[in-house]
Amino acid sequence: MTPAPRRDAAPVETEVREKIHLEILKRTGAYHANDHVLLPSGYHTTEYIEKTLVTTEPSFTEGLGAVIAKHFAQWPVDVVLSTGPGALILSHCVARAHPSRPVVVYGAKGTAGGKRRVTLPVEFQRLIRPESKVLLVEDLVSSGTTLNLLINLVEQLGGEVVGVGCLWRRTSVELDGKPVFSLVSRDFPTYSPEECPLCRKGVPLNEEFVRRRAGRKPSSVQERAGS
Repeated sequence: MTPAPRRDAAPVETEVREKIHLEILKRTGAYHANDHVLLPSGYHTTEYIEKTLVTTEPSFTEGLGAVIAKHFAQWPVDVVLSTGPGALILSHCVARAHPSRPVVVYGAKGTAGGKRRVTLPVEFQRLIRPESKVLLVEDLVSSGTTLNLLINLVEQLGGEVVGVGCLWRRTSVELDGKPVFSLVSRDFPTYSPEECPLCRKGVPLNEEFVRRRAGRKPSSVQERAGS
């Protein structure tokens, strides 16, 4: 019998690490699997990350932040930059564990002219000086749009993004060649209601997460998609 090919240590280590971090996210209630979930976009999926619950357990968050900080420990970092409440909490844990003892700043997400934008308060802009080394921290990375906006913002201020650390990376997005380290790199399929295999099997649809975000029970897919 021909022996099975031996896998490299790095992929095995990554696989074990991701399993551990998935279990942590399950314990916080942030990760839902084997379900039939309605997303705010109106699409359906079998898995869901409830970002607001990711950082509710301080000891877990500190540990996860320390893992990200350890990965980037050889990079000199002056500033840790994030957006959103969950990522901000995580970024504090990363900054506290990083040997460079960087400062923490955060941007605000919004829209202008129908396009997504990220702004940085003036007092924070002063902390990103020419040649400042900036580490971006996010909780969930999907399209990479926000991160690319942050990279542009840092470069406009004369700083340099040395890398991106995140809890969960859904897709292998391009971020101008910046190194990306994620505790979990895992995508999950999404389906339109018309093409959803779980709908065809008659599996009940879980609308809980959309109701929470909208503050009421949605009455139609179109209405849910706009929430």
